[in-house]
Amino acid sequence: MRLAGFVAGCVALVIAVVPAAAQQWKPSRPVELVVGSSPGGAPDVMARLVQRIFQNGGLVPSSTVVNKPGAANTIGWAYLNQHAGDGHYIATYSPTLIGNRIMGTTQLNYQDFTPLNILAREYVVLAVKGDSPIGSLKDLTARLKKDPQSVSFAFATARGNHNHVVMSMYLKSIGVDPKTAKAVVYSGGGEGVTALLGGHIDVYVASPRSMVPLQKDGRARMLGVSSAQRDKGYAETPTFKEQGIDAEFFTWRGFMGPRGLKPAEVAYWDAVFEKLAQSEDWRKDTESQFWDANYLLSAETRKHLDRENDVMKTILTDLGLAKQ
Repeated sequence: MRLAGFVAGCVALVIAVVPAAAQQWKPSRPVELVVGSSPGGAPDVMARLVQRIFQNGGLVPSSTVVNKPGAANTIGWAYLNQHAGDGHYIATYSPTLIGNRIMGTTQLNYQDFTPLNILAREYVVLAVKGDSPIGSLKDLTARLKKDPQSVSFAFATARGNHNHVVMSMYLKSIGVDPKTAKAVVYSGGGEGVTALLGGHIDVYVASPRSMVPLQKDGRARMLGVSSAQRDKGYAETPTFKEQGIDAEFFTWRGFMGPRGLKPAEVAYWDAVFEKLAQSEDWRKDTESQFWDANYLLSAETRKHLDRENDVMKTILTDLGLAKQ
């Protein structure tokens, strides 16, 4: 009996100690925030905002943003995949990760990584240069119906991402086959904005974050947004829905780690990002970037991705982009 009691006591002690120890992991060297696109785009902006709060708030001892652009974000995610089981590497991600796999452009899927969170959702706008002869969505629609090849579109950073989906939904809604559209894909949002302002493309499909400042100073004009209702930050821009276009859609943005992260590493990042998401600095950042705060922890994120995979497969199949 004494031996049984002693053993039971030891087991209880181990059970009590293990969860506490699981919370003790922390970075022992600088953390890399990997971005699979060029500087200037929304993923890069999010990473740098997060890195600033990490530093100013003392949430992470040391961190740096590492850009690995190219191949529709795949180069960055392949780089992350090389660091399995190492919590010192985390990367930005979005529905592009799911879309790439469905379209067959990569073998990597969200199940090959450790989803950590979703921090925000973001909508999509169609924008033209400030002095463009295309004055409204109605003008654009009329021109496309007359000749789909007369308008050039552009977006970043990959085919099948949220920008491409919204562009395709718009074209399909007006009776134009999305596959017939002239479209250029840039590796970063900054390149797309430069192309628009330089007159090299007619319509840029992008986030409100990149277009609102340009609209305010007259260099660009947003024709419609994919949200369910107008945003107070750019209330003069009508939604697609109120203009009779079936293109209501949003993307989400967050961070993931490489596959094989230990529970202690996941717990560390859950705690860090929860503090970040509840901070006043992050609230101000989301407002300034015209993002909707929508924080999900790691366990909730995995369930969301399972559902999102089904949604994206349906959308991309309808658009003729799915290869699975």
